[in-house]
Amino acid sequence: MVPRAAKMAPRSDTTMTQSITDQLRIAIGVTGDPSDEQLKLASQMGCSGVIVPSPSFGQGLLWPYEDLLQLRQRVESFGLRLEAIQNTRLDLFDQIRLAGPDRDKQLEDFTTSIRNLGRAGIPIFSYNWRPNRLYRTGHVETRGGARVTAFDVAQVKDLPLSHGREYAADELWDTFTHFVKKVMPVAEEAGVKLAHHPDDPPLPNGPHIGGMPRIFSSFEGFKRGMEIADSPNWGLLFCVGCWSEMGGNEYVLNGLRFFGERNKLFYIHFRDVQGIGDVFNECFIGDGQVDLTAAMRLLKEVNFTGCLIDDHVPHMEGDGDRGWGTRGRLFATGYLQGMLRAVNDLT
Repeated sequence: MVPRAAKMAPRSDTTMTQSITDQLRIAIGVTGDPSDEQLKLASQMGCSGVIVPSPSFGQGLLWPYEDLLQLRQRVESFGLRLEAIQNTRLDLFDQIRLAGPDRDKQLEDFTTSIRNLGRAGIPIFSYNWRPNRLYRTGHVETRGGARVTAFDVAQVKDLPLSHGREYAADELWDTFTHFVKKVMPVAEEAGVKLAHHPDDPPLPNGPHIGGMPRIFSSFEGFKRGMEIADSPNWGLLFCVGCWSEMGGNEYVLNGLRFFGERNKLFYIHFRDVQGIGDVFNECFIGDGQVDLTAAMRLLKEVNFTGCLIDDHVPHMEGDGDRGWGTRGRLFATGYLQGMLRAVNDLT
């Protein structure tokens, strides 16, 4: 068994070698407290590293340096790189996104955590600007009876207000502007990139669900966000599935090219869906509406050197109703590894 970080000799707070980070690569998402099994499987599949959800340690948005460092060292003890910390519990960002009375305290905690991430050698933190908790309306069966999530806007049009009143899009743009003006100088100084995930479901032309608009649900929204942030350390966690939900194949490819040419792609969720806009369901990688080979070739064309991960994989036979979805992740990650090998061989 590979020893954990507590038994490792101290090392400087730096990221992994340039030879790993100067090329497009396949990583994998794990759970918030990744098990030895998950980390061993990631290593056995040839992944460059892992992406870990929001830390469960610390208080709220305040994550201690020592805990972040220990997490990174534990991941590295399996021969992997901690590529990014991904998302927080939605309610932890509510004060910031909705200008609540504790916004200044949350921003203070978050900027401290950004400094701690940089000091601990963790290069990316991803977040979103979606206060509404709604994600999907149910599940359907796809190929061979595998279970996937689905969304139908008809089931959610009459939901009660999620945050007590109706919010206008301009309010969320104001809070986003306040956020990036406070946080981006700290991120630049700390050497941490902030990767912005799309609203999901995006509903670019749909209703305000629960009284909450979704401002990062279109190409125009992300272009506006990029211009407001105006920082080399602000960019996209480009979710192919969400962009496919927004507009399908060409929408995805155009978005990858535009933001890729501007060095705004920090890492990629490489998944897909069937259906656009109000009604869609997730699916096995390769069974959706995006030309994934063209997408990967385009990433090579724009010299993207970040990582791709599987995302929202179907639950396959033997995975059970809950959990990490081991078989689905093995399938998706192997598929991505094969795609990347083929694209590399042809370029």
